[in-house]
This record gives sequence, structure tokens and C-alpha cells, in this order.
Amino acid sequence: MNAYIFPGQGAQFVGMGLDLYENHSVAQELFEQANEILGFSITDIMFEGTAEDLKQTKVTQPAIFLHSVIMSKVLGDSFKPDMVAGHSLGEFSALVANGTLNFEDGLQLVSQRALAMQKACEIKPSTMAAVLGLDDEIVEKICAEVEGIVVPANYNCPGQLVISGEVDAVNIACEKLKEAGAKRALLLPVGGAFHSPLMEPAREELAAAIETTQFSTPNCPIYQNVTTTAVSTADEIKKNLILQLTAPVKWTQSVQQMVKDGASSFVEVGPGKVLQGLVKKISPEAETSSAVIS
Repeated sequence: MNAYIFPGQGAQFVGMGLDLYENHSVAQELFEQANEILGFSITDIMFEGTAEDLKQTKVTQPAIFLHSVIMSKVLGDSFKPDMVAGHSLGEFSALVANGTLNFEDGLQLVSQRALAMQKACEIKPSTMAAVLGLDDEIVEKICAEVEGIVVPANYNCPGQLVISGEVDAVNIACEKLKEAGAKRALLLPVGGAFHSPLMEPAREELAAAIETTQFSTPNCPIYQNVTTTAVSTADEIKKNLILQLTAPVKWTQSVQQMVKDGASSFVEVGPGKVLQGLVKKISPEAETSSAVIS
């Protein structure tokens, strides 16, 4: 069975999407539509901006979403997933690709999500850190013992977990994790504590937008970050999407479940190859590839 997977923040690069725009009329139409919906020329930033321009959350999230979704549209009839999943932001791309959301609603939600997260980051100094070489249980235990807010945020693959929270709490946790034998515990260059309780203001804002958006029954199940299991009903998808902002991204567990349910091939749709690398570490026997446009 084919699983199609969609990357999240961090996969962006200067020039992303330009080849799609230049070679496919459907891509050109959707990019132009995106400029209108967003109220600024995101194509200028994606195609010709600097890495710094592209790093702004309000740009990064819609840019990655657009690259992934437009690529799935350009694939046309060759896009045939039996199941989909997305890493954090990538979940929105996956939901447009499997017919749960239309393009316009998906982009508007992603844009609102990015702005809400940006605002939440400005309320309190917060950060994230990558922890390498420790079992998840040890990371969870140390986070629970540290005073202040610090929680596991991204279960990326065995031995790679990202923690998230208040700056002081994350720094203390990093020291304790190194003492416990972590190969590395290093702060990430991010705007704030994504997938932690500090995103609660953003969750509330996004919840209001999601509740008023039309969600359809998907063409194939999505394995959501919050539950890690196959979800096929619009109401449940909505609920999990709202929870996602303050809950951890359980990518390891999602891929393991997809394999258990029959996935043997994982096709990454969008910029970069980060997810293929993670899948290989989670399930070495699975085939991985990038979506190829002929």
C-alpha cells in the first residue's frame, strides 16, 4: 500500500515551487490564487526571496503547504494514496490532498495558524531543543521533573525527540538530558514553543476558524499527529487538528501504525527529503521516495 507523506516547517528553500510554476498551468493558476487569498505575493518570496524572508512563520507555513499541495495537484491521476499523513503543518497539506479540505480553505487555515502561532510566541519567551540518543521514556521523565513548562513536542524517530517550552525550563532540561547520556541536546532556531501548552492562545484562535470551515469525508484515511491511527470522519479530523497545536507530534508512532496497517511504500510530497530519512530510521524495510513529476 502507498502512503503519501507531507513535510512541515523547516523543509523550505529559496526557489521552492518555481519549476512547478514555470512548467504547469494548474500550478500557475493555484499560485496566483494563493497570492490573492494571502494578500501579498508569496510567490515572489518563494521564488526570489532570501532564506531570511522565507523563515518568517507567516511565510514559511503557507509556502510549504503550497509547494506540497500544488505538487499533489500536478501529479494528477498518478497521485493515488491509500493513506496519508503530515508532520505538524504537513497535516493540512495531507487534508487537501485527500479531499477533506478544498485548496482555498486549507490555505486560509494555514495562514491563520501561522499568524496565531506567531502571536502566541510573542506572549512569552519560549523555545525548542532537539534531543539525540536517548530513549523517549527518559526524555519524558526528565521533562516531567523540571520546574516550569517543558514537554516532549516531536517524536521524530527513535533516538530523536524535540522538546518545547519556556526558555529557562528547556535549558535546564537540556543540561539534565546531557547528564543522562544524550548525545546532543541543542536549542533550535525557532520562534517559540510549538506543540506545547504555551500554544494555547493559538489553539483557541485556530479552533474558531476550524469550526466554521467545511470539512468533507476524505478519499483515504489520514494518520493524524495526535492519535497516530487512521481517521476517516470529518468531525474527528477537526477535533484532532485543533488539539495538534498544544499536543506532541507523534510521527514515530504514526509511521509504525501505517506500516502495521499495510504501508510498504512512503512517498514524500513537497520540499526536501526530511521525512524519508525519518521513515527509514523508524521502519528500515519500508520503501521511500520523493514524488516525481514527469
